[in-house]
Amino acid sequence: MIRWFIVVFLALVLISWVSPLLQKLGLGKLPGDFRFKLFGREWFIPLASTVVLSMIASALARLI
Repeated sequence: MIRWFIVVFLALVLISWVSPLLQKLGLGKLPGDFRFKLFGREWFIPLASTVVLSMIASALARLI
């Protein structure tokens, strides 16, 4: 179980590091990505970007 915590932690660190790069490429601004303020905080739900990145990862996995 500790391995999963480590994997999730490393994935979150990687995502937070790569996020500004992806925003410069236009991901995070797609029509299915939601940004809203609630209780004084800005929330971001990247539904469309997640689907696009998943399709790219799937295509790369099939090529390998």
